[in-house]
Amino acid sequence: MERYFSTQLPGMVFLRNVLLFSLAGLLPVLVLYIALSPRFTTALAGGGPALGRFLRQVLTNGLPVVAMVNYVGFFLFALSHERSGSGRDPGAYIVVDFFSRLGIFVGLHALIYVVSADWYGSFGGSRATALRVVAPTLARSALFENVSGVYLYATLVSAVPLYVSAARRSSRLAPVVRFFPEPIGPVAFALLIFVAGAACLTALATVFVRLQA
Repeated sequence: MERYFSTQLPGMVFLRNVLLFSLAGLLPVLVLYIALSPRFTTALAGGGPALGRFLRQVLTNGLPVVAMVNYVGFFLFALSHERSGSGRDPGAYIVVDFFSRLGIFVGLHALIYVVSADWYGSFGGSRATALRVVAPTLARSALFENVSGVYLYATLVSAVPLYVSAARRSSRLAPVVRFFPEPIGPVAFALLIFVAGAACLTALATVFVRLQA
C-alpha cells in the first residue's frame, strides 16, 4: 500500500491512485446496494430518465465525496509512515482522520446538494430544501437504507489501511488492541473505529433532524 500512497509521489499520480482505489471501493458496494433493492433494480433496468438521474448522482455526488474522504485518509496514511520517527504516536492520525472523515462527508453532501439544486433543479430547485434533506438522508446512511450508505461504506478502502497500520504501531493503543484476539486485533480495532464513526454520523444527523422538526 505504501508504494501507491506516498507524499513523495507526484500530485497527479497520488490523485490517480486515490480515484482508482475509490472506484474499487465504490463499485462493489454500489452493486450490492442495487442487488438488495429489487424495486430499485427494476427501475434502473428500464433505463431512461431514472437511470440517467442515478448515474448523475453517483458521478456528481458519490464519487467526489468518496474520493475526497479517501484522499485525506490516504494522505494521513502516507504521513503516518513517513513521520514514524518523529516521536508522534501513530494513533494521533486516527483521531485526525476520524473527525476529518465526518466533517468532509457531511460538508460535501450539503455543498453538492445545494449545487444540484442550482444546476439540475433537484429538490425543486430550492437550496433550503436541499439543506433540509441532508440530515434525514445521512441519518439513514449507516443503515444502508439509501445510496449515501454506499458512499459511506466505500470509504472503508482508506479507513482500514490507516487504522490497521496505525494501531499496529501505536504504543498508546496497544492495550486496547490487545483486547481483540490475535492476529485480527488491529483489523478488528479498525472496523470498530469505522463503525463508531458511522454511529457518530447517525447521531449527529439525527440531532439535526430533530432541530429541524
